[in-house]
Amino acid sequence: MNRAEKQASIESVNSTLKQANIVLVVHNNGLTVAQMTVLRAKMREVGAEFKISKNRLAKLATKDTQYESLAELLKGPTAIATSADPVSVAKGLVDFAKTNEKLVIVGGAYGAQILDLKSVEALAKLPSLDELRAKIVGMLKTPATRIAGVLQAPGGQVARVIAAHAKQG
Repeated sequence: MNRAEKQASIESVNSTLKQANIVLVVHNNGLTVAQMTVLRAKMREVGAEFKISKNRLAKLATKDTQYESLAELLKGPTAIATSADPVSVAKGLVDFAKTNEKLVIVGGAYGAQILDLKSVEALAKLPSLDELRAKIVGMLKTPATRIAGVLQAPGGQVARVIAAHAKQG
């Protein structure tokens, strides 16, 4: 890799880091090409980017970003996963690591907060943004469904519901 290629690699990783909300560092020692292809596809599915970079170049790329503290994690055969959605990338890596012992999650950072393995696993257990949205919509929709059900009931059932509430109150 010549000097210009190295500079381009540093700039590429730097711009990726500046746009990311979360950065996770993993060791990928011994993963086959097929396993890496599956991992990259999984990361794309969850909207994450997965890059392998030379540690020295990645350390240089962390400068002028909120992830400068990650430089100490960049030792050995490392790769970086970045994403705007912290939960989905953590879930993707934790799920893949469960089925493949050669992928080891080292840690990462969510903004300025440093994450260790336990923090990443806890983040992976949280519901994703889409799951939270679905729960909120379900909670908002439930009262309206109940009211509609009562209003559609015959008059006798409505009277029984009102009488039951009168007895309780």
